[in-house]
Amino acid sequence: MFSTVLVANRGEIAVRVIRTLRQLGIRSVAVFSDADADARHVREADTAVRIGPAAAAESYLSVERLLDAARRTGAEAVHPGYGFLAENAGFARACADAGLAFIGPPASAISLMGDKIRAKETVKAAGVPVVPGSSGSGLTDAELVSAAEEIGMPVLLKPSAGGGGKGMRLVRDAAVLAEEIAAARREAKSSFGDDTLLVERWVDRPRHIEIQVLADAHGNVVHLGERECSLQRRHQKVIEEAPSVLLDEEVRAAMGAAAVEAARSCGYVGAGTVEFIVPGGDPSSYYFMEMNTRLQVEHPVTELITGLDLVEQQLRVAAGAPLGFGQQDVRLTGHAVEARVCAEDPARGFLPSGGTVLALSEPQGGAVRTDSGLTAGVDTGSTYDPMLSKVIAYGPDRASALRSLRAALADTVILGVQTNTGFLRRLLAHPDVVSGDLDTGLVERDLQALLPEGVPAEVYAAAALLAADRPARTRGWADPFDAADGWRLGGTPAWTVHHVRLPGRDPVEVRTRPSGSGTELLLAPDGDGASVSATGRIVARTGDLVTVELDGVTHRFSHAASPEGTWLGRDGDAWHVQRHDPVAALLGGAGRTGADTLAAPMPGTVTVVKVAVGDKVAAGQSLLVVEAMKMEHVISAPHAGTVTELDVTPGTTVAMDQVLAVVTPDEEEGDR
Repeated sequence: MFSTVLVANRGEIAVRVIRTLRQLGIRSVAVFSDADADARHVREADTAVRIGPAAAAESYLSVERLLDAARRTGAEAVHPGYGFLAENAGFARACADAGLAFIGPPASAISLMGDKIRAKETVKAAGVPVVPGSSGSGLTDAELVSAAEEIGMPVLLKPSAGGGGKGMRLVRDAAVLAEEIAAARREAKSSFGDDTLLVERWVDRPRHIEIQVLADAHGNVVHLGERECSLQRRHQKVIEEAPSVLLDEEVRAAMGAAAVEAARSCGYVGAGTVEFIVPGGDPSSYYFMEMNTRLQVEHPVTELITGLDLVEQQLRVAAGAPLGFGQQDVRLTGHAVEARVCAEDPARGFLPSGGTVLALSEPQGGAVRTDSGLTAGVDTGSTYDPMLSKVIAYGPDRASALRSLRAALADTVILGVQTNTGFLRRLLAHPDVVSGDLDTGLVERDLQALLPEGVPAEVYAAAALLAADRPARTRGWADPFDAADGWRLGGTPAWTVHHVRLPGRDPVEVRTRPSGSGTELLLAPDGDGASVSATGRIVARTGDLVTVELDGVTHRFSHAASPEGTWLGRDGDAWHVQRHDPVAALLGGAGRTGADTLAAPMPGTVTVVKVAVGDKVAAGQSLLVVEAMKMEHVISAPHAGTVTELDVTPGTTVAMDQVLAVVTPDEEEGDR
C-alpha cells in the first residue's frame, strides 16, 4: 500500500478521500488554489500545497503544478476525485511518466470511454445495446443537423468528452438546432476543453440507471448493483438511490452482466460506472449511454448497501492487489438515498449563488452520513462547481431511507448561502417519488409545485424579533439571573418563548436562545405551538442585516429599510409586527434596476458579448452570456430597442445584480 497520496481535487470529494486515507494510515496531501487557501480539505489533510490562483486552468487543471506538488511532497500516488482531471487521459499518462500511480483506470480506457462516440462503437461490438444516434467523430454543425433530422425530433445533443450533464441539450424544435449546437459547443469547450458533439434519439419518460463496476489488474471484474439516478434537473442528477425499485433480480443481473462486458471491452481497471437509459415501461429494454471512468458523486449509496469503501478498493487495486471477493460475494442490503446540496437559488431558476457561510450544522451519525467540504466562515464563491455537500440516508427499506433523508435535510443549516435543500425536501415528498414512479422529466414537469411560495410568515416573525433584539449594554457587573434570555448556570440556555402576531394571522410562536455569536430560533409552523422538536434554525445578525434560514431557504432582511426603525410593538402578552414587510432586499428579487436595465442574475464571468453600444436589438434577442459554476446563462433583450449602455466585455467578472447593459426602447410611431 502507498504511504503518501496526493488528492488532486477540492471540496467534499477531497475531504471524503482524505477520510479513507486517514483510516488506512496513509499520509494525505491536499492541493489548493488561492480561492481555497482556508478550505476544509486543506485543513484536514496531513499537508497541503498551493498550486496557483483561483482560475481552475491555472491551478486544479494544471498538470505541471499538480505533478510538481506530488514531487515536492514525496507522493507515490495521485487520487483525482471526480471532475477537473479525473477523466483526463493525458493526466493519467503524465502521472505514469512521473513514476506516480494514478488511482483510476489506465489512460487507454479513459481515452476510449471518454470519447462517447468510440465508446458506443466499442461496447456495441461487445454485444451491449446502445442508443440510436449519430456515428463518427468530429461532425460539423451541418452534419449534426443532418443526423438529427434523420433520427427525428426530439434529440439530445451531448459532448463527446466529459460528463455530468454539462453541455447536454434536449432539442424538440428543429428551428433552434443551430443555436443549441453553438451553445452546447461553448459549454463543452468550457467544461472539458473539447467541443466535439454527438446527437442521440431522445427516449421520452426514460429512467437513468447506472451500474457500479470494480475491476483489478488481474482480470477480475464485478458489479455492485445499480443506482437509480432519474431525478434530474437540466440533465444534472439531484437525488440518487440504490437499489432501483424498477428492476427485478433478472433484469438487475442482465444489466450487471452488460456493464461487466462494457468494462472488459476497454480493459478497465479500478472503480467505474456504466450508465444506461431505460424505458420506464419496459426495463428489459435498456441502452448503454456512456461509461464514467472515475468515482461517481453518488458512490456513497452503493457503499451503504454493500458495506464496501469504494475509495479503499480504488487504492488497493491501484497498488496492484486483486479484488478480495467475487460476484457471488456481493450482497445488497437495505436501501440508501443521496441528495446533492448545491449553492443555487430555486426561486431564481436555480441560478448559482454564493456567499460566506455564517453558521453551519450538518447531520452525521446513525442512519445519516454527510459528505461535505464546508466550514463556517468559508466563502463559497462562484469559481467552481456549485455542489457543496451530499446528505445520504440508509434504512432497512426505501420508505425509511426517504424519511431519514427528509429529516436530515431539515437538520442541515448552511446559513448565509442560498441552497436547494428546501427544494430537495419537497421533491422527496412528491407522491411519484414516494411511490417510485420516476423518470428524468419529473422535476421539470412539476417544478412550480416544488418551489417555495413567497416568504413564510414565520420568517418575517423571526426576522422582526431578531432585529428588535438590541440588548442593552451596561457598565459593570450584571446579575445573569435577572436576564430574561434563557441563560442558566452550567448548561445549555433554555428557550425563551415569544408570540409574534402578523397582520391577519394568529400569533406565531418563536422560541429563542443564545447560540454562539448569533441566536438559535425554533419556529412553530402556523402558530400551532409545536414542541421543541419542531424545525430549529440558526439566524445571524450583522449590523443592520438579518439572515434567517428555514427549510433550506435563506432570507436576508435589512433593518435599515424601516424608516421608523421599529419592527415590533407590544400588544398585551404578544409582539406584533408594525411593519409587515421590513425587507430591503430579499434573495430572489429581480429587476430592481428598471425594465431597461439588464443585471447579472448571478455572480460569475461574462463569456460572450454579441452586441455593441448603438446596436438595434429585437425583443428576446440574445445579447450576452454569463457563466458561473460551469453554468451558462443567456441575457436577452427585454424589449426591442437600442443598446445605449454596455458595461462589460468578455472576461469581465460580475457580482449578482451588477448592471451589464441598458436597452432603451424605440419610440412608438405616434410619439415621434
